[in-house]
Amino acid sequence: VQLQAFGGGLVQAWGSLRLSCVASERISSNGAVGWFRQAPGKERAFVAAFRWSGGNTPYADSVKGRFTISRDNAKNTVYLQMNSLTPEDTAVYYCEARDRSTRPILSALSLATTYDYWGQGTQVTVSS
Repeated sequence: VQLQAFGGGLVQAWGSLRLSCVASERISSNGAVGWFRQAPGKERAFVAAFRWSGGNTPYADSVKGRFTISRDNAKNTVYLQMNSLTPEDTAVYYCEARDRSTRPILSALSLATTYDYWGQGTQVTVSS
């Protein structure tokens, strides 16, 4: 599976952006897709994810209530709607996917090691 993330850019504080992640092929019902981000000088951090079969959608505490992850099955695309952006959201955002024979447990969705495929990242810069 190849992933392509796009939609980043420069936005003022309290603005919004929508990121898209397009998968080269359909993700199976046991799969999972998520977003991570990496700010300058920091480690890659979990943002949001979901299992393709449905269920609870975990979010990082720092983005709860502001970010929403969603998908379009027909387009093999996952979105990250980001509202009320702050300079602390500035980072390169990566989408990742897992597509194995077994569905990951909910608690594993926030771990980078859960995923097998990574996109190239898209830069989000929020100015104050």
